[in-house]
Amino acid sequence: MVLPEMALVEQIFDPQKIDDIPAEVARETETLSLANKLKRGHTVAITAGSRGIRNIDVITKSVVRQIKELGGNPFIIPAMGSHGGATPEGQIKVLQKYGISESTMGCPIRSTMEVVRIGDARDGYPVFVDRYAMEADHIVVVNRIKPHTKFEGPIESGLMKMMAIGMGNHQGAQYYHRAAICFTFPRVIETVATEILRRCQILFGLGVVENAYDEICLIKALLPEDIYDGEKALLVEAKARMPRLPFDEIDVLIVDEIGKNISGTGMDTNVTGRNRDILGNFASTPRIKRIFVRDLTKESEGNATGIGFADFTTSRLVNKIDRKKTYINSLAGISPEKAAIPMYFDKDIEAIEACLSTIGDIASEKSRVVHIRSTLHLNHISVSRAFEPELIRSQSVRRVTEWQVLEVGEDGNIVSPFLK
Repeated sequence: MVLPEMALVEQIFDPQKIDDIPAEVARETETLSLANKLKRGHTVAITAGSRGIRNIDVITKSVVRQIKELGGNPFIIPAMGSHGGATPEGQIKVLQKYGISESTMGCPIRSTMEVVRIGDARDGYPVFVDRYAMEADHIVVVNRIKPHTKFEGPIESGLMKMMAIGMGNHQGAQYYHRAAICFTFPRVIETVATEILRRCQILFGLGVVENAYDEICLIKALLPEDIYDGEKALLVEAKARMPRLPFDEIDVLIVDEIGKNISGTGMDTNVTGRNRDILGNFASTPRIKRIFVRDLTKESEGNATGIGFADFTTSRLVNKIDRKKTYINSLAGISPEKAAIPMYFDKDIEAIEACLSTIGDIASEKSRVVHIRSTLHLNHISVSRAFEPELIRSQSVRRVTEWQVLEVGEDGNIVSPFLK
């Protein structure tokens, strides 16, 4: 089989970013007049999630510092639902991977799977909150605002979701995912988070937005009564800045790695346009015929949720799967299809040949192939020569290398252009 010629291209995105994160966190929190609410000696639970947010350790430490300067006693709680194997120790380990530990943050980390039922949402289902959060005098919710990979709505992935599902620990995450099948995710998140805002001592929320280069470009502190409307506005900003693939029609997408540190679904469905779920099959652009996933990130620690979106993968990825972690996460999310293992091969070249032989009557050297490091890293991607006319016309994508045949090593595996 003749392999297509490929070239590395660069996508040009808005480069706006925040250079001094601690100073920006301080400026934002100072606008809230927190001294009127936070008394000396008050305990403050600060949420920390399981997503790979750039500089999340710097952001979290900056919040800890602000609470201390106001006289409060901060501690950190993992707010990640069923992630980390749904154990207190596993969730602490997840945070350590992001540089969040008691020694680096200068405050305790209190992790538990225990929850307190604080009441019922308006649709009648129970509202659960992490026990340590409920024992604190105040709670500070910190999270990135971004499009969700499972649903669309005015509120998606952010502060409201962290309050509802993250702070609900494993029990809450399981329950709310089941409830979403009957009531929809937007409604469950809004009603649960609204009840938490009403019944819990939320001091403030800190919303973070990233640019297309995976850098922090916006930080916004919100009082409890402003979180809903504030997050809606931040989501609009996040969607406008989200990186995407520059082509609508793709024959084969090669993904070097997936993982929970990249996306809740391993690879972001907003990038691939492919989503299969009990709530429905949601297909959008780009339209991709075949997806080949090569490996699993080390940071994912065996959680291969999202591999079910691929058509083909490798033996090395399958051998890295921690079935327990993957199953716990996928079952809690009512998404067993996302843990389904596709056809897999010992060598990349075998998977590539399987892709190219199942896209239709198209000469392999003329196929529309896109190769990415991950759905989180899209500023540099590799594309086949079939896209050359579109590259010539594009104002935001430029070719940076010469065309050369897709490079495969002696071991039969792709030589990734992103590791050179």
